[in-house]
Amino acid sequence: MRRTALLVAAIAALSSVPAPASADQRPAHPVRTTDATYYNGATTPGADPHVLFDRASGYYYAYSTEGADPGHHFAVHRSPDLATWEHLPGGALRAGQDGDWAHDWFWAPEVYHNPATGLYFLFYAARMNRGVAEHFRYADFEEPCKVGVAVSRSPAGPFRDIVEAPLDYHPYDPGYHDVNLIMDAEQKKPPATQAEGRTAPLGTYIPYIDPNVFFDADGRTYLYFSRNAYRNWVWDDDLGKYVEESNIYAVELTGDWWHDPTGRTMPTIAPAYRDTNLAPGDPAGTRKDGYVPIVAYGSDKQAWENAHVDDYARSGGEKKDRRWAEGSTTIRTVDGQGNPRYHLTYSANNYENEFYGVGHATADGPLGPWRKSPANPVLSQDPAKGLYSTGHGGVIGSPDGEELYYVHHGRPSTTSSRALYTSRLHLGDDLSIDASTSDEPLPSGVGPLRLRADDRVLRVRPGGSATTAVHTTGARGAAFALANPQNRVRAELWPADAGTVVVRGDRVTVTAHRPARLTVVYQRRLADGGYRDVANTGRRHSSPVRVTIPVVVRP
Repeated sequence: MRRTALLVAAIAALSSVPAPASADQRPAHPVRTTDATYYNGATTPGADPHVLFDRASGYYYAYSTEGADPGHHFAVHRSPDLATWEHLPGGALRAGQDGDWAHDWFWAPEVYHNPATGLYFLFYAARMNRGVAEHFRYADFEEPCKVGVAVSRSPAGPFRDIVEAPLDYHPYDPGYHDVNLIMDAEQKKPPATQAEGRTAPLGTYIPYIDPNVFFDADGRTYLYFSRNAYRNWVWDDDLGKYVEESNIYAVELTGDWWHDPTGRTMPTIAPAYRDTNLAPGDPAGTRKDGYVPIVAYGSDKQAWENAHVDDYARSGGEKKDRRWAEGSTTIRTVDGQGNPRYHLTYSANNYENEFYGVGHATADGPLGPWRKSPANPVLSQDPAKGLYSTGHGGVIGSPDGEELYYVHHGRPSTTSSRALYTSRLHLGDDLSIDASTSDEPLPSGVGPLRLRADDRVLRVRPGGSATTAVHTTGARGAAFALANPQNRVRAELWPADAGTVVVRGDRVTVTAHRPARLTVVYQRRLADGGYRDVANTGRRHSSPVRVTIPVVVRP
């Protein structure tokens, strides 16, 4: 099986995926320069994560639906290694100042960096709080979700809305019989027959969530999104009933917003998609935009996506019969002959269900046609590993571009909140994801690691104390957060009876009554709860990640 590789660094910079070498240049195994490991311990809260690699700082930034501080939307974490995350205060958006076009359901943030302008763009979904009838025809439209865009000059934010409104995009389905208009107020029991459903008026505006922006090699840009299941009752011939579905669609974007150095230009859809679904009798000023279907159950049926098609009966009428295809990410690879291949990951079923997982589809072009992998789901729960609710993530490269990872949400139990998980992704003729809660090597290119102290010498009076701060950094200069339980340092004096040492996070305090030598060593926590000293590794030898500081005692 010939492995594929991501394209050149220009595309990597746009998509925030560090670019591996070509397939013929990549080593058989990634080069490890540290023996440090990580494990998925579900210690960092977050749902629907998207990860950006910020080359300037050497940090990975993770943006997630949950985990922001009060008064903010979307948590922001950073990490030097894709595994040990540091929560940054606040959040990506300041509630009451940005995102005011919506009132709730702030979901699925994704951030993209343009190194040419220095700008970072945040795409996010939310439910509108005003102008609902203008966008969806009916003021009581139940799930009026759209996508907003905000900008910042820092990956940490805060981001500011480019305009106080969602994207100027009005996707419209002209062939859909809007059965919601002939249902009762509960909107949970659709018509019993397809013939009855076809008596409903034709056409509906599409609510959409889970934006994912893909920058192709030819300079064209696409917005992939999930059609909210609401207002999409699809007749299933196999089941003989309607099922409410979310599907994945795409639309091409223009490039003006990306290249504007001021960050004041809102993304717009390509002219070819504007008003393509207008009818001859529509009043002047009506908007009915087009889209391209990407992934839907009916076009490529897979049984694992049917976990909720009987929920109405099972719940006694409390839930709808539904299917989900959402949370997509698209990347492009090239084989040894230079042929492009497009890969899309998506999540299906409800995250609280045992069959929630990740599917994979491929195509020869960004708009398809797409074909689902027969190996689906490529990521799903594994009770033996204490791993549940695995899904809705994004693909990101290791710092040196030699490995790919899928950062997603998961849960350690069926009742826990969602948290960030980092899983190795393999991309050859097909795609596979290593779901693990065991000890795994750090991504290649994170090491070698360095431990340094603020002070080269500690000077104390007899019986007195002195404190120094220590810092562990990766090869790109990003620091490891010692507040994260997977990181810590241990310290010792030689001779041991020269005094005492106390470690609190990144602070090491020495109390000494005679001269000594302080040694501080970086450690990583193991999946079994213990800690192990970390070393940098080479072909011939390894060296501990440590720093030694003289302790001078003077009256």
